[in-house]
Amino acid sequence: MHRGISARRGEDSSVTLEIGANWAGNLAYRSVRIEEPATVAEVQDLIAGATSVRPLGTRHSFNAIADSAELLISTARLTAPPVIDAGRRTVTVGAGIRYGDLATQLQKAGWALANLASLPHISVGGAIATGTHGSGNNVGSLASAVAGLELVTATGTVLQLQRGDADFDGAVVSLGAFGVVTSVTLDIEETFTIEQSVYELLPWASLEAHFDRITGAAYSVSLFTTWRNPDVFDQVWLKRRPDQDAAAPADLFGAIPATGERHPLPGISAVNCTPQLGVAGAWLDRLAHFKLAFTPSNGDELQSEFLVPRAHAVAALAAVRSLADRISPLLQVCEVRTMKADSLWLSPASETDAVGIHFTWLPRQAEVEALLPEIEAALAPFNARPHWGKLFTPDAALLDRLFPRLADFQALAARLDPERTFVNTFLASTVLPER
Repeated sequence: MHRGISARRGEDSSVTLEIGANWAGNLAYRSVRIEEPATVAEVQDLIAGATSVRPLGTRHSFNAIADSAELLISTARLTAPPVIDAGRRTVTVGAGIRYGDLATQLQKAGWALANLASLPHISVGGAIATGTHGSGNNVGSLASAVAGLELVTATGTVLQLQRGDADFDGAVVSLGAFGVVTSVTLDIEETFTIEQSVYELLPWASLEAHFDRITGAAYSVSLFTTWRNPDVFDQVWLKRRPDQDAAAPADLFGAIPATGERHPLPGISAVNCTPQLGVAGAWLDRLAHFKLAFTPSNGDELQSEFLVPRAHAVAALAAVRSLADRISPLLQVCEVRTMKADSLWLSPASETDAVGIHFTWLPRQAEVEALLPEIEAALAPFNARPHWGKLFTPDAALLDRLFPRLADFQALAARLDPERTFVNTFLASTVLPER
């Protein structure tokens, strides 16, 4: 049987709407029920008769994308063990499995994923639905590795889609608009080794002049800054594949190797971070920034991210830099990452190589939300797309311009969910407004 999570009740015995919260604690879900089915049949049973449903992953979204007026269906127990197809070089898993858990099982079998996000704690289904990514000039977002998926629609139909199917590119970065994804098939490759090195104090002038060479210096590269000193980027993390990349440089365009392990946030112990100092290790122990065995923070943060076409990267970063004095008092750290273009309709990297400018904020939501329009205005000339699971200003007209396939996405939603069972307030204000 599926597992239900009861709503808390107040002194007057009326059901309160705060029966759960997201990981950061900045959002209380309005739903009166959260259920945790373990099988496809249980998902079908829950959807039957419901008028407002949303899928819920590991709760790492900072906005109301996963909220519902009635029912949340958690994928936490949809964790069917990996089924590896060595001939096709794919693995099929339950949508609720966390990337770190999947990675551990793949490594034991001699296989790997091409990339991981900074946190291995997020679920496969939730990450791909929101366009979450790692970093690497020649590596796509996590969603780009999807070769197939299974979902239960609002009618209870089990829909199977494979790469190449007519609706596939619209259904991967789905924002949960078409149903509950129950399993996912991902591309895999043979296991590989990563060496991670951190460099410090990269001059802004070097970033301006050599952005492509810096982000291409390793298989995966992340840059961090607090913007407190706009003339430098505080850290550059190089994640090298010895079988593909040149040796780690002694000097990275003026940035120097760190003398010890570093946390992305200044002054924080690196004990929870993945190993550095160029020590070789398996891909799953280096591609993420944080270890699976540890909680990387207490959730006392907010996040935003805007992704621009790679051609605009330096100009977009200069625009953010011009707001350094406004940003830095609210900021914990800003991270810059790259990714290869894909063909997924609502992917932030759809049809363009992209650069993500990510903000980890202090938990001061009113002030952050007041500042976001300034950042969005500064990035508007560069066609900046939001990360779907972070804080941004909803603007349906703007999103219609930023995503050329949005009309196709809307048509697919109308066909798969004509009664708008999976449309919540967030979707109605962004990609699926009432017509």
